[in-house]
Amino acid sequence: MELKNKKMMGFLLSGCLCILLCACRIEYKFNGSNIDYTQVKTIEIENFPIRSAYVWSPMQSIFQNKLTDIYANQTRLKQVKRNGDLQLSGEITAFDQYNKGISSEGYSSQVQLKMTVNVRFVNNKNHDEDFERQFSATTEYDASQQLTAVQEELVTQMTKDITEQIFNATVANW
Repeated sequence: MELKNKKMMGFLLSGCLCILLCACRIEYKFNGSNIDYTQVKTIEIENFPIRSAYVWSPMQSIFQNKLTDIYANQTRLKQVKRNGDLQLSGEITAFDQYNKGISSEGYSSQVQLKMTVNVRFVNNKNHDEDFERQFSATTEYDASQQLTAVQEELVTQMTKDITEQIFNATVANW
């Protein structure tokens, strides 16, 4: 009789464990996005013009391409020209360089480059998530180099950083 009770108890525990495992749902998203695709299906990304005092014209297209690519590659949102469920707009407001370090001869040895983008985000499905915010990134380069020689690489690095910040603030909800 005791063996029969142990078998029944084993079946009962196995059944409960099976029900528990089937009822629980573990979901991993490796892109970091937190989007309810039943509600949000489209995104509208407007052009981000350069409004800074210093202008390097390729910066706008590098930024725009990286911004649209991050949403295309890491979400299932369809990019539309108008009336998107999510809307991104803004402008590149600053592109500046500062002396970061001084050599023993009194000359600049390190230069810091800073890029700032103002972003307006509208979530037409949940306006509590709307915001207008500035995102910035900095990088440094050796003052013995000309900015023109390293500018594309540095702008690409800063653009990657800023677009990841924007992505995290808009759809990753970190």
